Amino acid sequence: MSSTASPRSARLLSDFLQAPTRFLFFTGKGGVGKTSLACASAIALADRGLRVLLVSTDPASNLDEVLGQPLTSSPTPIPGVPNLLALNIDPAAAAQAYRDRIVGPYRGQLPDAIVRSMEEQLSGACTMEIAAFDEFARLLGEPAATAGFDHVIFDTAPTGHTLRLMTLPTACTGFLDHNTSGTSCLGPLAGLQKQRAVYEGSVAALADGARTTLVLVSRPQPAALAEAERTSGELAALGVRNQRLILNGLFKATGSDPVALALERRGANALAAGAAFLARLPVTEVPLRAHNLIGLPALRALTQAGDPVSPALAQAASPLSLPPLASLAQLVDDFAKAGRGVIMTMGKGGVGKTTIAAAIATELARRGFNVRLSTTDPAAHVAAAAGQIPGMQVSRIDPREETRIYVEQVMATAGKDLDASGRALLEEDLRSPCTEEIAVFRAFARTVAQGEDAFVVLDTAPTGHTLLLLDATESYHREVARKTSDLPEEVRQLLPRLRDGDFTRVLVVTLPEATPVHEAAALQDDLRRARIEPFAWVINQSFASSGSRDPLLVARGANELPYLREVAEKCARRAAIVPWVAEEPAGPEKLRQLFPVNTAQPTPD
Repeated sequence: MSSTASPRSARLLSDFLQAPTRFLFFTGKGGVGKTSLACASAIALADRGLRVLLVSTDPASNLDEVLGQPLTSSPTPIPGVPNLLALNIDPAAAAQAYRDRIVGPYRGQLPDAIVRSMEEQLSGACTMEIAAFDEFARLLGEPAATAGFDHVIFDTAPTGHTLRLMTLPTACTGFLDHNTSGTSCLGPLAGLQKQRAVYEGSVAALADGARTTLVLVSRPQPAALAEAERTSGELAALGVRNQRLILNGLFKATGSDPVALALERRGANALAAGAAFLARLPVTEVPLRAHNLIGLPALRALTQAGDPVSPALAQAASPLSLPPLASLAQLVDDFAKAGRGVIMTMGKGGVGKTTIAAAIATELARRGFNVRLSTTDPAAHVAAAAGQIPGMQVSRIDPREETRIYVEQVMATAGKDLDASGRALLEEDLRSPCTEEIAVFRAFARTVAQGEDAFVVLDTAPTGHTLLLLDATESYHREVARKTSDLPEEVRQLLPRLRDGDFTRVLVVTLPEATPVHEAAALQDDLRRARIEPFAWVINQSFASSGSRDPLLVARGANELPYLREVAEKCARRAAIVPWVAEEPAGPEKLRQLFPVNTAQPTPD
């Protein structure tokens, strides 16, 4: 059965764009193609003469690279598309503007010490997220902000962040309704009250099916479809019910190439397993492309049927000459020599961090080491990827549970000697969105500390969330000191441990494509500014190293070569390559595909 064959009524991307609503939200698991599809849709509408604003709410936005135009937080015209303007909601810039707007009116009116205290409250990662939402809400809920545009298209962040972002209208208005103390980690409530109409307008726009469509993007992969289904249900519960699905990257093999047949079979199996979900929504199908979806010509081609592979390209790519790269097994050999410590997989959403983390953890456990595999990803599926193996514990940092524990601890310490009024004020402060960030951060520090006597393998969140989490190491003490003097030792030791290359080994995971590689390079720069040096890069799911002879997959492999060389020669001090494998690498046995059979087996002393 072809992965493109199914009983559902499927449409092309061009069909879906015949009569779109004014607001379009593209969301889904990281790496499924949200940005490419949002850009292609924006260009197609603009080419018809419609005025279009394209907005990224992703902290790790790559609109600039895909469109070939540097962007700011203000609408920027896109050369070659006269009716299209685009912007990035820059969380850092939005946070500064938010602080200026909230605190500015009090400068010169209140003592400097009080103003500094207000600025201190607005210095955490939570403020950055609230500020980005503030700008998002303005574009959605304030009609004058987008009055000059026929359509506004949002390229949203990976799903975990998006769900938090889109539930904030309710969270913030609820916090305004219940907080009577006059202050919060979001700033003086008088400033927030002025935004109530905008927040309520954004909620109304999201729930209005005549104005807003939620476009769920998925690949024909079990994890991506499960994420789309979960997102669909959670946002429908919030009133966002006008939904449709785009199945991106559908593939049909040409001939009898085993790799191509395996790719087609995996897609068909995923679609069959998700048939009940697919039947509930209008579905648009987009085939797998041979070329990278960077630049206007490639994006315009995405709305057209077919993607002919140049015979010359396929011929020229045979055989492919790969740069010298290590294997994943060689990296594990080095980890095994240390006998303990923390291994963190980091990178853009959808690059396979969970799979690489699970593979490393299961291989170390198989060699006889004690291993703890955990994740800080809000959209975690690490347990399913790893399965069960002796010597390995699998866990997830659950934000709700960690928040409950943290709130109870604060009330039992900072709140124990307060009178009823004081406890009520503290409880109100703990209802703010910052509390979850702090609670998760404490759990992260606690998990890292376990690397003193075992291997801890951390499957971290997509780049934007991870950087917010790591950034909290600098600002955490200031925030927590307002509530409790009990600063855990593991929190004090976190940054030194992360910066100790003999204790923590960071793996930057990427795909052999332009955007994942360049975003990984930006992540590495950010880590180095925090004095955290990556141990190695892992280039995952390479068709160039898969041995496939299918024309489309050969062409994709040839397109990988510049990025393989860029990583090996310019980006990484050390790099390993992991080929695309025939069986879905989930569970201990299938994860072994990522390791050669002749791997040496160092064992604990």
